[in-house]
Amino acid sequence: MPAPKRRYESKYKPWIELQGKAIVGEGRADLLRAIRDLSSIAKAAKKLDVPYRTAWAQLKRIEAAVGTPVVKTYRGGAKGGGGARLTEEGARVLREYEKYERYLGSFANDADFWEALDMKLSARNRIRGVIEGLEKGEVAASVKIIISTPVVITAVITRDAVDDLELKVGEEVEAVIKATEVMVSKSER
Repeated sequence: MPAPKRRYESKYKPWIELQGKAIVGEGRADLLRAIRDLSSIAKAAKKLDVPYRTAWAQLKRIEAAVGTPVVKTYRGGAKGGGGARLTEEGARVLREYEKYERYLGSFANDADFWEALDMKLSARNRIRGVIEGLEKGEVAASVKIIISTPVVITAVITRDAVDDLELKVGEEVEAVIKATEVMVSKSER
């Protein structure tokens, strides 16, 4: 039975901190990206429609939190040549934020994740059995379960799930049937 269509969307506001001090959230990350892409604080501020002074203030807040410069500036002249680039630390801060943002986004946009949260378990899709065999690969594991009507169900789950559930041959478990997947849960006694 498919999960009901989600009525609400998930939203989140990621930020990263260092020792309790906010370093970068969405706005500061956008500023660092724009500086990286445009090689100019002034052009970045213009693109983001923020005053140049505000952009500098945000950069100073990041630098105060991490304790080192995140942008290196170059003076211009009559022939131009000025600009800015992210320092190694500035690039590292931005990479960390983007990694975290992608991780959170993968959950927010994953229909299977949300369906699993809404999944209803009933007697129809839970089958008790005993583990007959475990085969662990590098990433996945195969769990063979003998159920009371002489049938063996094989569930392919992650190796981490086997370790997290501390599954052992001979232990009683439940096979949870969902669409084309067979999941494994520990039996409650």
